[in-house]
Amino acid sequence: MSKKSENISGWKKFMKSMTKAHELGTEEDIMLDHDYDGIKELDNVLPPWWLYGFYITIIICVFYYIAVLGFGWWNQYDELTAELETAKIEIQAYKDANPELFDDSNIVALTDAESIAKGKELFATKTCTACHLADLGGSIGPNLTDNKWILGGGVKNIFNTLTNGGRPGKGMIAWESTISRQERIELASYIISMQGSTPAAPKAPEGDITWPE
Repeated sequence: MSKKSENISGWKKFMKSMTKAHELGTEEDIMLDHDYDGIKELDNVLPPWWLYGFYITIIICVFYYIAVLGFGWWNQYDELTAELETAKIEIQAYKDANPELFDDSNIVALTDAESIAKGKELFATKTCTACHLADLGGSIGPNLTDNKWILGGGVKNIFNTLTNGGRPGKGMIAWESTISRQERIELASYIISMQGSTPAAPKAPEGDITWPE
């Protein structure tokens, strides 16, 4: 017998030991008496590889139960708490390294044409026009072209309104999680650039805050 034949023969032996499959033509030896509409059943055993896997999962489950509930070697809540603490440290480190991205006191209105154009595009695509109209004259929302403001005018106040939303129950949502900080600055800058413009049907001024004075 050649070496190749021995290898094949050894592999077949291994597969048979792991499956305990019966040779073709020996079905009669393991056939049961059950008969369901002419369909007969063979008394095959569960493959050893499947049983070994099943036994291993039982052992793992017992170990896990003892480790987690018995001795408390590992706890998901402790792991989560540790990861959250690590995340807080990393976030704070990022804020410290990039203060300009988080310090709203440094925000100034942009005046270049490119930024104003981006703000105008955002005003249209982020559905601001649904409440303030395309010319900012106001509809459900207030007129944004006059000098009366409910939550304050100026780039910082408008940016804050865009970030955190308007008055509760008035429909103005917080855009912080939807558009970036830079986009909110561009949007606020565009609104300021429209101050003093003449909408087709301007809504009456609302709010007690005058800007600019």
